[in-house]
Amino acid sequence: MSDPDCTVSLKPNSLMRCEARPFAFAKKSASFVQGIPGHSIPLRVAVIGNHLPRQCGIATFTTDLCDAIAAEYGAAGVSVVAVNDPQSRYRYPARVRFEITESDLSSYKAAADFLNSSNVDLVCLQHEYGIFGGKAGSHVLRLLQRLKMPVVTTLHTVLREPDLDQLVVMQEIASRSNRLIVMSEHSSQFLQDVFRVPGEKIDLIPHGIPDLPFSEPTSYRDSFSTGKTVLLTFGLLSPNKGFENVIQALPNILSRHSNVVYIIAGATHPHVRRREGDRYRLQLEALAKKLGVQESVVFYNRFVSTQEMAALVGSADIYVTPYRYEAQAVSGTLAYALGAGKAIISTPYWHATELLDDGRGVLVPFEDPAAIADTAIELLDNDAARQAMRRRAYLYARHMVWNQVAQSYMRTFLRSCANRMQPARMALHLQAAEKDTGQRINV
Repeated sequence: MSDPDCTVSLKPNSLMRCEARPFAFAKKSASFVQGIPGHSIPLRVAVIGNHLPRQCGIATFTTDLCDAIAAEYGAAGVSVVAVNDPQSRYRYPARVRFEITESDLSSYKAAADFLNSSNVDLVCLQHEYGIFGGKAGSHVLRLLQRLKMPVVTTLHTVLREPDLDQLVVMQEIASRSNRLIVMSEHSSQFLQDVFRVPGEKIDLIPHGIPDLPFSEPTSYRDSFSTGKTVLLTFGLLSPNKGFENVIQALPNILSRHSNVVYIIAGATHPHVRRREGDRYRLQLEALAKKLGVQESVVFYNRFVSTQEMAALVGSADIYVTPYRYEAQAVSGTLAYALGAGKAIISTPYWHATELLDDGRGVLVPFEDPAAIADTAIELLDNDAARQAMRRRAYLYARHMVWNQVAQSYMRTFLRSCANRMQPARMALHLQAAEKDTGQRINV
């Protein structure tokens, strides 16, 4: 699951942009394209998912993926079918060609009809149970059942213990997808063991990250912390994030490092805000006041832009993901912090145990403020150990930068379209992909 930032579904509200016009990848001198006959890739890809300015993790991911594909291969060949949440209208960019109302089953059929008439070669579905209508997001099956082109599905959530509805929906998505993309080994294993998906149908492609420089926190400090040492968490706020455990750790941390500030960056998740307002943030503020650390806790109560995010992460001496539960298949914020070369403290949810292996971060038990405090103090006491951890994280994450992720996606797209392309031409495309990507997708 990408940070559990898109979780509920509900209610009609459909807007469509239905002008069906052909589109193709523009020529571009990207390294992946070089060596491929004609210098362009003959695929027109439509991505189904949430898209900015909708505020959730899937929307950010879909936008970043489309941006990366466009940067590598030209913007003309990628379009989006966006899923709208209840009672919402968004000013989408031009690439969003059609809008689905999440709880309106008829809009899924209409989306399929639109795609079938739009000269699209392949659909890339971004799947998270909660962003589609019906039990366990079953409305999306109506769309998949009608599509006439290959489908590649990116799975943001793969559950180890699904309920019956979740099991049935995932199994049908798997059967109707030519390939499935996951972002962690855990997800790949669960797909095989729980959902009985053949391993050869699964590609492991990491969560993409910006290609940020390896820089010292002091170069960003004036913008956010007035010169203080920064502990940082960012992402949409919801009670499962466990931020209260870091606040509870602050008194012990401040007793050794009085110049520390804990920055919590991000707005309350829109679905949480609809149900209960800003209650969780108010609880965090009350806890900080009760513990006497309110001057050392800073809330940036807004949806953070890409530019702000880069500066915020850059300012951090230690990044903390204190999530409360193990079943977090993917964390985009953790991937971002790793790619920025941050020292990281995290609870051992699934994605963290993989990304922070081999000394790329420190894992602490769930719901354990004392362990967070002890680990933070140890890292702040030992500059050499903290810098070594940062270097390990940064070097490891180089394969996760968005241009390489886009190349891996294109290789998967080409494999999914293999039966529609001439064998000799397909072989040339895949050979170029292997050569220029510089690595195979782990399957």
